[in-house]
Amino acid sequence: NPLLEFFYLKFTDGEIDFVLKEGLEIKQLIQVTYASGRDEIERREIKSLVKAGNELKCKDLLLITWDYEDELKVDNKTIRCAPLWEWLLTV
Repeated sequence: NPLLEFFYLKFTDGEIDFVLKEGLEIKQLIQVTYASGRDEIERREIKSLVKAGNELKCKDLLLITWDYEDELKVDNKTIRCAPLWEWLLTV
């Protein structure tokens, strides 16, 4: 989508690797990690997604992993975990 803009977001106690914005609307927040399993995902990755999702009022939270696929429920938020290869097929 040529109207999408990508940004990096840094805040006091975390960061978001990619903020996807279309016009004034935040469409998606994306974190990227090399994790291959749930136990390898750093807490800071999840915490940052939840915090930014709340502050930016964005519900589409994505964690791109090496090869882990799941849906995590954290603080009334849903974080979709998708393997990199799968995500690349959608862009």
